[in-house]
Amino acid sequence: MTLYIVMMIIIAYLCGSLSGAMIVSRMMHLSNPSECGSHNPGATNMLRINGKLPAVIVLIFDMLKGTIPVYIAYRLGIAPFFLGIIGIAACLGHIFPCFFHFRGGKGVATALGMMMPIGLDFTGCFIVTWLIVLLVTGYSSVAAIVGFLLAPFYVYLFKPELTLPVAMLSCLIIIRHSSNIMRLFKNEEPKSLPLKKR
Repeated sequence: MTLYIVMMIIIAYLCGSLSGAMIVSRMMHLSNPSECGSHNPGATNMLRINGKLPAVIVLIFDMLKGTIPVYIAYRLGIAPFFLGIIGIAACLGHIFPCFFHFRGGKGVATALGMMMPIGLDFTGCFIVTWLIVLLVTGYSSVAAIVGFLLAPFYVYLFKPELTLPVAMLSCLIIIRHSSNIMRLFKNEEPKSLPLKKR
């Protein structure tokens, strides 16, 4: 079983290193997301610079690279705690992709994807939280930060054995949003969902 765990951690990292934004932008001959907008190779920046369809494709791609390794590990009978570690490995691949000079995205979509096979209940709570905060504030970065601040609490309610790996993942993703937090304090963060002025 130890060999399976190590193997799946490596596979998860390599899957995570497949940058959906970079691959889609090259295949569709679109603007390079690492050179335009926020320079973040993720779905939100793809939406800003290349439109809805490429952004949706990137979102699904980035979620699947978190879902697939964790689901395979689940089918292999790997314990829930290590499923969380394997999911973290996929997110680390997205954030520090070995195929793209270790310059990746924030890891939100991949983290969401890795949570789905191990708990649709707390994943649902996360998605609802993310949507509410996005609709209220208009910032996907704020939605992600609030969602991952609450994620360990949601996991503790439904699957307490996963609290530690999800808390570790939440810390990682919040740290990755440090530049967004600074821009929010300076009122320089671009909104993902423009709100109508009353």
